[in-house]
Amino acid sequence: MNGSIDWHQVHSEFAHLAQAQGFSAQPMLSDPMLQTTAWIRRADGPRIYLSSGIHGDEPAGPLALLELMRNGFFQTNIDWRICPLLNPSGLASNTRENADGMDLNRDYLIHRSKETQAHVAWLAQQPVPDLFISLHEDWEGHGFYFYEINQGEDRPQLAHTLLAAVAPWFEPEPGPEIDGHNVREPGWIYHPAEPDVPEGWPEAIYLAKMGCPRSFTLESPSRGLLDDRSAALQAAVRCIIAGI
Repeated sequence: MNGSIDWHQVHSEFAHLAQAQGFSAQPMLSDPMLQTTAWIRRADGPRIYLSSGIHGDEPAGPLALLELMRNGFFQTNIDWRICPLLNPSGLASNTRENADGMDLNRDYLIHRSKETQAHVAWLAQQPVPDLFISLHEDWEGHGFYFYEINQGEDRPQLAHTLLAAVAPWFEPEPGPEIDGHNVREPGWIYHPAEPDVPEGWPEAIYLAKMGCPRSFTLESPSRGLLDDRSAALQAAVRCIIAGI
């Protein structure tokens, strides 16, 4: 693992920039040690939801969303919902799990953790997104890869364009298997809208069950430099949004 973040500082800067760009804050947990906030800016365009920081040892995702906010990436013709820091206690300790030792990204069926309970309650109040993008890292990976859940039109060219966009930083993770999954192509896991473990739903499966037709879970390799991991995630997000 390479790098960590001060989640309080990231939260503070993200809040300042988001508010300046017309986003409104919706606190999900107000506990200072578990402070999680969703950021919303409504529009008549596609509904897009992004999340990061659900695993505390994956700092590149929150940094990527912060950098996108710094650069004014979030177009005003898109209906945005962003949750940049879903696991504050894990980010504080640089651990995958939260302070209670729970993997939040396996808790979207049972909802045992305070963080997931609050997040699911917030999601239930939102319209179903047209697209979900989740920013992650993989400490075992050598290259970049992503999961796609697609319950609509199959568009392979977007996957190819995405992998080309991150190639300046990382080559695609080779197959024929990645993270225990067969690959469609190197770097690309075409995942059904069903969990690998019935009781261990990740966020992407929960969104699929809500009716979200398409999601991308992006995975940069933790062994790379933090700036490179963040840059690759930013490039992937830019590519996906350009391709919708």
